[in-house]
Amino acid sequence: MAKRKTRNKWLPNKKPKTFKNLSPGTVAYTGKKQAAVTELEIMDYSKDEFHKIETNNVEDGFKFKGTDLITWINVNGLNHANEIIKLGNHFGLHVLIQEDIVSTYQRPKIDEYDEYLFIVFKMLRYTDNGEFLSEHVSLVLGKDYVLTFQEADGDVFDGIRERIKLPAGRIRNFGPDYLMFALLDAVVDNYFSVLEFLSVKIEELEDQLFETKVERDISQDIQDLKKEILKIRRAVVPLREVISKLDKMESPLIEERTQTYIKDLYDHIIQVSESVDLHREMIWGLMDMYMTTISNKMNEVMKVLTIMASIFIPLTFMAGIYGMNFDHMPELHLRHGYYYLWGAMILVFLVMLFYFKRKRWL
Repeated sequence: MAKRKTRNKWLPNKKPKTFKNLSPGTVAYTGKKQAAVTELEIMDYSKDEFHKIETNNVEDGFKFKGTDLITWINVNGLNHANEIIKLGNHFGLHVLIQEDIVSTYQRPKIDEYDEYLFIVFKMLRYTDNGEFLSEHVSLVLGKDYVLTFQEADGDVFDGIRERIKLPAGRIRNFGPDYLMFALLDAVVDNYFSVLEFLSVKIEELEDQLFETKVERDISQDIQDLKKEILKIRRAVVPLREVISKLDKMESPLIEERTQTYIKDLYDHIIQVSESVDLHREMIWGLMDMYMTTISNKMNEVMKVLTIMASIFIPLTFMAGIYGMNFDHMPELHLRHGYYYLWGAMILVFLVMLFYFKRKRWL
Protein backbone atom coordinates (compact mmCIF):
# COMPACT_ATOMS: atom_id res chain seq x y z
CA MET A 1 0.00 0.00 0.00
CA ALA A 2 1.35 3.41 -0.94
CA LYS A 3 2.26 5.60 1.96
CA ARG A 4 0.05 8.67 2.24
CA LYS A 5 1.88 11.96 2.16
CA THR A 6 1.34 14.12 5.21
CA ARG A 7 1.67 17.86 5.23
CA ASN A 8 3.39 19.79 7.99
CA LYS A 9 0.65 21.74 9.78
CA TRP A 10 3.04 24.62 10.39
CA LEU A 11 3.57 25.27 6.68
CA PRO A 12 1.41 28.09 5.24
CA ASN A 13 -1.40 27.22 2.85
CA LYS A 14 -0.43 30.12 0.62
CA LYS A 15 2.96 29.93 -1.01
CA PRO A 16 5.09 32.90 0.09
CA LYS A 17 6.48 35.33 -2.44
CA THR A 18 9.95 34.48 -3.64
CA PHE A 19 12.58 36.98 -4.68
CA LYS A 20 15.14 36.17 -7.32
CA ASN A 21 18.74 36.51 -6.26
CA LEU A 22 19.62 39.21 -8.79
CA SER A 23 22.75 41.28 -8.73
CA PRO A 24 22.45 44.87 -7.40
CA GLY A 25 21.32 47.29 -10.08
CA THR A 26 19.28 44.76 -12.03
CA VAL A 27 16.17 46.52 -13.29
CA ALA A 28 13.42 43.90 -12.96
CA TYR A 29 9.76 44.71 -12.33
CA THR A 30 8.42 42.93 -9.23
CA GLY A 31 4.77 44.01 -9.36
CA LYS A 32 1.66 42.39 -10.81
CA LYS A 33 0.14 45.22 -12.86
CA GLN A 34 0.81 44.72 -16.53
CA ALA A 35 0.51 47.68 -18.91
CA ALA A 36 0.34 47.03 -22.64
CA VAL A 37 2.75 49.90 -23.34
CA THR A 38 4.67 52.47 -21.36
CA GLU A 39 2.76 55.76 -21.55
CA LEU A 40 4.31 59.18 -21.04
CA GLU A 41 2.38 62.29 -20.09
CA ILE A 42 4.65 65.32 -20.52
CA MET A 43 3.82 68.82 -19.28
CA ASP A 44 6.34 71.51 -20.19
CA TYR A 45 5.61 74.92 -18.74
CA SER A 46 6.77 78.25 -17.42
CA LYS A 47 4.96 81.35 -16.24
CA ASP A 48 4.02 82.27 -19.81
CA GLU A 49 4.08 78.96 -21.68
CA PHE A 50 2.37 75.59 -21.40
CA HIS A 51 2.71 72.49 -23.57
CA LYS A 52 1.29 69.00 -23.08
CA ILE A 53 2.30 65.84 -24.92
CA GLU A 54 1.07 62.26 -24.56
CA THR A 55 3.18 59.56 -26.17
CA ASN A 56 4.14 55.88 -25.97
CA ASN A 57 7.74 56.53 -27.03
CA VAL A 58 10.06 57.34 -24.12
CA GLU A 59 12.55 58.92 -26.51
CA ASP A 60 10.07 61.75 -27.05
CA GLY A 61 10.89 62.88 -23.52
CA PHE A 62 14.64 63.17 -24.10
CA LYS A 63 14.48 66.63 -25.63
CA PHE A 64 12.96 68.16 -22.50
CA LYS A 65 16.12 67.79 -20.44
CA GLY A 66 18.09 71.00 -19.98
CA THR A 67 15.48 73.39 -21.40
CA ASP A 68 14.49 76.78 -20.03
CA LEU A 69 11.06 75.44 -19.07
CA ILE A 70 9.99 73.19 -16.20
CA THR A 71 9.08 69.67 -17.30
CA TRP A 72 6.92 67.08 -15.58
CA ILE A 73 7.15 63.65 -17.16
CA ASN A 74 4.67 61.14 -15.74
CA VAL A 75 5.37 57.54 -16.74
CA ASN A 76 2.59 54.93 -16.56
CA GLY A 77 3.60 51.26 -16.69
CA LEU A 78 6.67 49.82 -15.01
CA ASN A 79 6.59 46.31 -16.45
CA HIS A 80 8.56 47.40 -19.54
CA ALA A 81 11.92 47.66 -17.80
CA ASN A 82 13.85 48.49 -20.98
CA GLU A 83 11.85 51.69 -21.41
CA ILE A 84 12.58 52.71 -17.83
CA ILE A 85 16.28 52.06 -18.41
CA LYS A 86 16.30 54.25 -21.52
CA LEU A 87 14.67 57.17 -19.76
CA GLY A 88 16.76 56.69 -16.63
CA ASN A 89 20.04 56.61 -18.52
CA HIS A 90 19.17 59.77 -20.46
CA PHE A 91 18.45 61.69 -17.24
CA GLY A 92 21.52 60.26 -15.54
CA LEU A 93 19.75 58.18 -12.91
CA HIS A 94 21.91 55.70 -11.02
CA VAL A 95 21.25 52.02 -11.77
CA LEU A 96 20.20 51.48 -8.14
CA ILE A 97 17.60 54.23 -8.58
CA GLN A 98 16.31 52.53 -11.71
CA GLU A 99 16.10 49.27 -9.77
CA ASP A 100 14.08 50.91 -6.98
CA ILE A 101 11.72 52.48 -9.52
CA VAL A 102 10.48 49.08 -10.70
CA SER A 103 10.81 47.33 -7.33
CA THR A 104 7.31 47.58 -5.92
CA TYR A 105 8.38 46.08 -2.56
CA GLN A 106 10.59 49.09 -1.85
CA ARG A 107 9.44 50.98 1.26
CA PRO A 108 8.94 54.77 1.11
CA LYS A 109 12.30 56.54 1.29
CA ILE A 110 14.31 59.52 0.07
CA ASP A 111 17.82 59.49 -1.43
CA GLU A 112 19.85 62.62 -2.09
CA TYR A 113 22.25 62.79 -5.01
CA ASP A 114 24.32 65.65 -6.39
CA GLU A 115 21.99 66.47 -9.28
CA TYR A 116 18.62 65.10 -8.14
CA LEU A 117 16.48 63.82 -5.28
CA PHE A 118 14.79 60.43 -5.42
CA ILE A 119 11.62 59.73 -3.42
CA VAL A 120 9.56 56.54 -3.18
CA PHE A 121 6.04 56.51 -1.73
CA LYS A 122 2.74 54.64 -1.95
CA MET A 123 -0.40 56.06 -3.51
CA LEU A 124 -3.49 54.68 -1.73
CA ARG A 125 -7.07 54.87 -2.90
CA TYR A 126 -10.41 53.07 -2.95
CA THR A 127 -12.13 52.26 -6.22
CA ASP A 128 -15.82 52.91 -6.84
CA ASN A 129 -16.44 49.26 -5.90
CA GLY A 130 -14.76 49.74 -2.52
CA GLU A 131 -11.61 47.84 -3.49
CA PHE A 132 -8.46 49.02 -1.75
CA LEU A 133 -5.49 49.78 -4.01
CA SER A 134 -1.89 50.51 -3.09
CA GLU A 135 0.31 51.71 -5.94
CA HIS A 136 4.10 52.07 -5.99
CA VAL A 137 5.16 55.56 -7.12
CA SER A 138 8.66 56.99 -7.58
CA LEU A 139 9.57 60.66 -7.97
CA VAL A 140 12.79 62.26 -9.20
CA LEU A 141 13.39 65.99 -8.67
CA GLY A 142 16.00 67.58 -10.92
CA LYS A 143 17.14 71.10 -11.62
CA ASP A 144 14.41 71.81 -14.17
CA TYR A 145 12.30 68.65 -14.22
CA VAL A 146 10.22 66.21 -12.18
CA LEU A 147 9.86 62.57 -13.16
CA THR A 148 7.12 60.38 -11.70
CA PHE A 149 6.77 56.64 -12.32
CA GLN A 150 3.47 54.81 -11.71
CA GLU A 151 2.49 51.18 -12.07
CA ALA A 152 -0.71 51.80 -14.03
CA ASP A 153 -3.31 54.37 -15.04
CA GLY A 154 -5.29 56.21 -12.41
CA ASP A 155 -3.88 58.55 -9.79
CA VAL A 156 -4.72 61.49 -7.53
CA PHE A 157 -2.91 64.13 -9.60
CA ASP A 158 -5.83 65.43 -11.70
CA GLY A 159 -6.09 68.55 -9.54
CA ILE A 160 -2.43 69.34 -10.13
CA ARG A 161 -2.84 68.90 -13.88
CA GLU A 162 -5.65 71.46 -13.84
CA ARG A 163 -3.62 73.89 -11.73
CA ILE A 164 -0.68 73.70 -14.13
CA LYS A 165 -2.95 74.86 -16.95
CA LEU A 166 -3.72 78.10 -15.08
CA PRO A 167 -1.13 80.82 -15.84
CA ALA A 168 -1.80 82.60 -12.56
CA GLY A 169 -1.38 79.48 -10.48
CA ARG A 170 1.38 79.11 -7.92
CA ILE A 171 2.81 76.04 -9.70
CA ARG A 172 3.44 78.03 -12.87
CA ASN A 173 5.27 80.74 -10.90
CA PHE A 174 7.39 78.44 -8.73
CA GLY A 175 10.12 75.95 -9.58
CA PRO A 176 10.10 72.17 -9.92
CA ASP A 177 10.60 71.83 -6.15
CA TYR A 178 7.12 73.25 -5.61
CA LEU A 179 5.74 70.75 -8.15
CA MET A 180 7.36 67.99 -6.09
CA PHE A 181 5.66 69.38 -2.98
CA ALA A 182 2.30 69.59 -4.78
CA LEU A 183 2.50 65.94 -5.86
CA LEU A 184 3.37 64.77 -2.35
CA ASP A 185 0.67 67.01 -0.90
CA ALA A 186 -1.93 65.46 -3.24
CA VAL A 187 -0.92 61.97 -2.09
CA VAL A 188 -1.04 62.90 1.61
CA ASP A 189 -4.38 64.70 1.25
CA ASN A 190 -5.79 61.59 -0.41
CA TYR A 191 -4.72 59.62 2.66
CA PHE A 192 -7.35 61.61 4.57
CA SER A 193 -9.98 60.49 2.04
CA VAL A 194 -8.85 56.88 2.38
CA LEU A 195 -9.09 57.06 6.18
CA GLU A 196 -12.51 58.69 5.96
CA PHE A 197 -13.77 55.86 3.74
CA LEU A 198 -12.21 53.36 6.14
CA SER A 199 -13.94 55.07 9.06
CA VAL A 200 -17.31 54.64 7.33
CA LYS A 201 -16.63 50.91 6.89
CA ILE A 202 -15.73 50.61 10.59
CA GLU A 203 -18.94 52.39 11.65
CA GLU A 204 -21.03 50.12 9.43
CA LEU A 205 -19.47 47.02 10.98
CA GLU A 206 -20.05 48.42 14.48
CA ASP A 207 -23.72 48.97 13.66
CA GLN A 208 -24.01 45.40 12.38
CA LEU A 209 -22.40 44.05 15.54
CA PHE A 210 -25.06 45.67 17.71
CA GLU A 211 -27.97 44.48 15.58
CA THR A 212 -30.27 41.93 17.21
CA LYS A 213 -29.87 39.52 14.32
CA VAL A 214 -26.66 39.46 12.29
CA GLU A 215 -27.49 37.92 8.95
CA ARG A 216 -23.91 36.89 8.12
CA ASP A 217 -20.53 36.22 9.60
CA ILE A 218 -18.62 39.52 9.54
CA SER A 219 -15.36 38.19 10.94
CA GLN A 220 -13.90 38.04 7.40
CA ASP A 221 -14.80 41.71 6.88
CA ILE A 222 -12.93 42.60 10.05
CA GLN A 223 -9.91 40.61 8.89
CA ASP A 224 -9.99 42.49 5.56
CA LEU A 225 -10.01 45.79 7.45
CA LYS A 226 -7.00 44.63 9.45
CA LYS A 227 -5.08 43.93 6.26
CA GLU A 228 -6.04 47.32 4.81
CA ILE A 229 -5.01 49.31 7.88
CA LEU A 230 -1.68 47.47 7.97
CA LYS A 231 -1.03 48.40 4.33
CA ILE A 232 -1.95 52.00 5.08
CA ARG A 233 0.35 52.06 8.09
CA ARG A 234 3.24 50.61 6.07
CA ALA A 235 2.77 53.46 3.61
CA VAL A 236 2.23 56.33 6.04
CA VAL A 237 4.83 55.73 8.77
CA PRO A 238 7.88 55.59 6.42
CA LEU A 239 6.55 58.55 4.42
CA ARG A 240 6.43 60.54 7.64
CA GLU A 241 10.15 59.92 8.01
CA VAL A 242 10.70 60.92 4.37
CA ILE A 243 8.91 64.25 4.72
CA SER A 244 10.67 64.93 8.03
CA LYS A 245 14.02 64.40 6.32
CA LEU A 246 12.88 66.53 3.40
CA ASP A 247 11.90 69.32 5.79
CA LYS A 248 15.35 69.33 7.40
CA MET A 249 17.28 68.87 4.16
CA GLU A 250 19.48 71.65 2.85
CA SER A 251 19.50 70.98 -0.85
CA PRO A 252 20.16 73.47 -3.68
CA LEU A 253 17.22 71.88 -5.50
CA ILE A 254 14.72 73.13 -2.87
CA GLU A 255 14.14 76.86 -2.56
CA GLU A 256 13.63 78.49 0.82
CA ARG A 257 10.08 79.58 -0.02
CA THR A 258 9.13 75.96 -0.71
CA GLN A 259 10.41 74.85 2.69
CA THR A 260 7.46 76.62 4.32
CA TYR A 261 5.04 74.47 2.36
CA ILE A 262 7.00 71.31 3.20
CA LYS A 263 6.67 72.15 6.90
CA ASP A 264 2.90 72.33 6.43
CA LEU A 265 3.03 69.00 4.58
CA TYR A 266 4.84 67.49 7.54
CA ASP A 267 2.03 68.64 9.85
CA HIS A 268 -0.46 66.90 7.57
CA ILE A 269 1.41 63.60 7.52
CA ILE A 270 1.61 63.68 11.33
CA GLN A 271 -2.19 64.03 11.47
CA VAL A 272 -2.55 61.14 9.05
CA SER A 273 -0.17 59.00 11.11
CA GLU A 274 -2.10 59.69 14.30
CA SER A 275 -5.39 58.90 12.55
CA VAL A 276 -3.96 55.63 11.27
CA ASP A 277 -3.03 54.58 14.80
CA LEU A 278 -6.51 55.52 16.01
CA HIS A 279 -8.23 53.55 13.26
CA ARG A 280 -5.90 50.64 13.90
CA GLU A 281 -7.01 50.48 17.53
CA MET A 282 -10.65 50.74 16.46
CA ILE A 283 -10.30 47.82 14.04
CA TRP A 284 -8.46 45.74 16.61
CA GLY A 285 -11.33 46.45 19.00
CA LEU A 286 -13.89 45.30 16.42
CA MET A 287 -12.77 41.70 16.68
CA ASP A 288 -12.97 41.82 20.47
CA MET A 289 -16.43 43.33 20.16
CA TYR A 290 -17.41 40.63 17.68
CA MET A 291 -16.24 37.84 19.97
CA THR A 292 -18.02 39.47 22.91
CA THR A 293 -21.23 39.70 20.87
CA ILE A 294 -21.00 36.03 19.89
CA SER A 295 -20.35 35.11 23.52
CA ASN A 296 -23.34 37.17 24.71
CA LYS A 297 -25.61 35.50 22.18
CA MET A 298 -24.39 32.10 23.28
CA ASN A 299 -25.02 33.07 26.89
CA GLU A 300 -28.58 34.11 25.99
CA VAL A 301 -29.17 30.72 24.38
CA MET A 302 -27.73 28.89 27.38
CA LYS A 303 -29.84 31.06 29.70
CA VAL A 304 -33.06 30.10 27.93
CA LEU A 305 -32.11 26.42 27.92
CA THR A 306 -31.21 26.54 31.61
CA ILE A 307 -34.52 28.19 32.54
CA MET A 308 -36.48 25.64 30.52
CA ALA A 309 -34.57 22.81 32.19
CA SER A 310 -35.12 24.35 35.64
CA ILE A 311 -38.87 24.55 35.01
CA PHE A 312 -39.24 20.99 33.79
CA ILE A 313 -36.99 19.35 36.41
CA PRO A 314 -39.66 19.43 39.20
CA LEU A 315 -42.36 18.45 36.71
CA THR A 316 -40.25 15.51 35.60
CA PHE A 317 -39.65 14.63 39.24
CA MET A 318 -43.41 14.57 39.97
CA ALA A 319 -44.15 12.57 36.84
CA GLY A 320 -41.36 10.15 37.71
CA ILE A 321 -42.69 9.50 41.20
CA TYR A 322 -46.19 8.69 40.04
CA GLY A 323 -44.83 6.69 37.16
CA MET A 324 -43.51 4.07 39.58
CA ASN A 325 -45.53 0.82 39.68
CA PHE A 326 -45.80 0.25 43.44
CA ASP A 327 -49.05 -1.28 44.69
CA HIS A 328 -49.34 0.69 47.91
CA MET A 329 -49.20 4.29 46.67
CA PRO A 330 -52.33 5.96 48.14
CA GLU A 331 -52.58 8.68 45.50
CA LEU A 332 -52.84 6.15 42.71
CA HIS A 333 -56.33 5.14 43.90
CA LEU A 334 -57.80 8.64 44.18
CA ARG A 335 -60.74 9.12 41.88
CA HIS A 336 -59.45 12.49 40.61
CA GLY A 337 -55.73 11.87 41.24
CA TYR A 338 -54.83 12.38 37.58
CA TYR A 339 -56.36 15.86 37.57
CA TYR A 340 -54.82 16.73 40.95
CA LEU A 341 -51.39 15.88 39.58
CA TRP A 342 -51.94 18.03 36.50
CA GLY A 343 -53.07 20.91 38.69
CA ALA A 344 -50.02 20.57 40.93
CA MET A 345 -47.70 20.49 37.93
CA ILE A 346 -49.33 23.58 36.36
CA LEU A 347 -49.15 25.39 39.71
CA VAL A 348 -45.42 24.60 40.04
CA PHE A 349 -44.89 25.76 36.43
CA LEU A 350 -46.64 29.10 37.07
CA VAL A 351 -44.86 29.69 40.38
CA MET A 352 -41.48 29.14 38.78
CA LEU A 353 -42.34 31.46 35.87
CA PHE A 354 -43.39 34.14 38.34
CA TYR A 355 -40.16 33.65 40.30
CA PHE A 356 -37.98 33.94 37.19
CA LYS A 357 -39.86 37.05 36.06
CA ARG A 358 -39.43 38.66 39.46
CA LYS A 359 -35.68 37.93 39.32
CA ARG A 360 -35.62 39.39 35.78
CA TRP A 361 -34.14 36.23 34.36
CA LEU A 362 -36.79 36.22 31.67
